[in-house]
Amino acid sequence: MRHNLEGATTERLSFRKVTEDDFEMWLPFYSDETVIQNLGMTAIATAEERCRYWLNLTFERYKNNLGGAYIVTEKATGIIVGQSGLIVRNIDGILELEVTYSILPEHRGKGYASEAAQKCRDFAFEKEQAGSVISIINIHNTDSQKVAFQNGMQIDKTTEFMEMPVQIFRINATVWNTIKKPS
Repeated sequence: MRHNLEGATTERLSFRKVTEDDFEMWLPFYSDETVIQNLGMTAIATAEERCRYWLNLTFERYKNNLGGAYIVTEKATGIIVGQSGLIVRNIDGILELEVTYSILPEHRGKGYASEAAQKCRDFAFEKEQAGSVISIINIHNTDSQKVAFQNGMQIDKTTEFMEMPVQIFRINATVWNTIKKPS
């Protein structure tokens, strides 16, 4: 699988594939009104339906080599802190590679989103998977916008995605080469 982050690690985090066993753990996340709006899931009625939709979509992406979300855990404890990954998206008729990240509320403010997003960005460029990567962020989601800026991204454009106004943040490989840390 081309965009497979399974087994990837950072200083504090590990990535693993989503499994069916993750359903119950993610239900509270898909009950949060802010999350629902930021992810464009307002048309899906219940937390159970939203969570099932996310799991099915993730499994479908894995199967069709379109990337997907990965569970992100603390290396030291094994505790799940969120999800992050690389997802192939169609934005305004163009296939793009998106760096995604969602951190559980109790683990926000610890730098996990930035650390996971930077790992995804670096993975995409080191494996030469794209000339640029994006993050699609609801125009009201200032926390995710800060993470995108910390990931070296700049606002490329404003558009509509999943029936919500979003900003497309982008970084290209040339810019990344000027900011990456030496190996």
